[in-house]
Amino acid sequence: MEEGSAYAAFSILDPQGKTDEKREMPAYIQDLNLETIFDYLSVTGGKSVLRYYRFLPETAEAEAYRRAVYSDVKKDRVCKALTGFTEGMGQVHDLFRKRDYAQDSMQKAVWLVREVDAWCSACRQLKEDLEQAELTSPGLLRFRDIIRQMTESGDFQEMYGQVHGILQEIRGLRLIITYEKDRIRVEVPEDGKENGTNPIQEGGLIRNPFAAGAELSEMEKECLEVLKKRKPAFFRAILEVAGRFESYENPVLARFEKEIRFYLSYCALQREMEEKGFAFAVPSVLEDRPMEGRGLYDLALACVHVRSGKPVVANDFCYRAGERFFVVTGMNQGGKTTFARSLGQLVYFARMGLDVPAREANVPFFQDLQTHFSVEESVETGRGKLKEELMRLAPMMEEERRGTFVVINELFTTAANYDARIMGGKVLEHFISLDCMGVYVTHLKELASVHPKVVSLRAVQDENGEATYQIRRGEAADSGSAENQVRKYGLTYQQLKERL
Repeated sequence: MEEGSAYAAFSILDPQGKTDEKREMPAYIQDLNLETIFDYLSVTGGKSVLRYYRFLPETAEAEAYRRAVYSDVKKDRVCKALTGFTEGMGQVHDLFRKRDYAQDSMQKAVWLVREVDAWCSACRQLKEDLEQAELTSPGLLRFRDIIRQMTESGDFQEMYGQVHGILQEIRGLRLIITYEKDRIRVEVPEDGKENGTNPIQEGGLIRNPFAAGAELSEMEKECLEVLKKRKPAFFRAILEVAGRFESYENPVLARFEKEIRFYLSYCALQREMEEKGFAFAVPSVLEDRPMEGRGLYDLALACVHVRSGKPVVANDFCYRAGERFFVVTGMNQGGKTTFARSLGQLVYFARMGLDVPAREANVPFFQDLQTHFSVEESVETGRGKLKEELMRLAPMMEEERRGTFVVINELFTTAANYDARIMGGKVLEHFISLDCMGVYVTHLKELASVHPKVVSLRAVQDENGEATYQIRRGEAADSGSAENQVRKYGLTYQQLKERL
């Protein structure tokens, strides 16, 4: 299959075969703590897989395409087949590194033969496994046609036949090394005959000077020279086959191998977290239903706490008819920012076409995801914190960014409350006018009533005034930072009275 064929632009990530353009890293990667999740994903997929997690697919069609592929990847048989393929390709890459490191031209040729044989074997096995799998997604169904067409083509069959045949001959090479009276004699037995001796039992047989590593020892080099002299036609055949199939790799398969790790890495993380009791759901994308979720939690926090056994509190939410923004207030350290991050993560993973960290959820399609979290003053620029926040906010409020999901956390904290209320209200009104939805965490309870499409949520406390990390609808509340500090250090009236 040539690069210019009908399948040349195929991508398992995008139905149109689009590739990610080099863009500036979106702010939501850091703001939503996605890098913590990425560290876990890279364990399975490698660091290179993270490039596919940095940008959202451009269209609703691409999101649905990915979701269908992921539904197939989660099936045990399909996941096992694809994982086996990536492991086989890992062996191919290892052989390539050995070939690249090798100094002897003949040894390079042999490593190339091994490499091509491993590549062909991985492709043939994947084709066989996918033929037996129940696939429903357009992406993997189309890829199965691609791998079938490729492995059944005359060019592939000829390449595999020649490479596999020459490799079998290489594996059949035998040398007998005899050490006697301070002399070493190297013999090449003919047709597998070894002069009546049994050198395997005696430890006198070297099976292959190419089998150990990329660097030949002096003994192996000498053995190789003996082989070249005794079998010149055979070694010419190795060089001929290696030269003929040096450009063996298919660009469609190369792209598929890289992109499929996107799904496999997330599937591995999801299975590990599910074993620990964390829920994942296939999100519905129903525009006629409100955006809502049950058992929503912060996956980044869960990844950190899963090993320590610390609990992760889940929340339910629902944007009722006409509601566009949650304004979340309440006590400090009460779970407000974690809730906002979990909402952002919900939209992110839904837009990625993956399962979401929740028991169930309905997430309509959003054009983009935008976040703005409080920043520190920049020493490099010399700008104050407020100016830094405004510099980040300006591009978010561009007119063309309609229909996005916006996560804002503690904006304008260094401004006077009066000014912060005015600016915060203008920000909310702007995004609502662009038909955006989102969540705004703030210490200013007045923002909960600046617009009829804004609804108030608050961090819930128990009867002792301690944080429950539950976020519920309710009247906007102060942050209570002073009250929290008084209680923390035992300075309430009741605490002082008991001590005195």
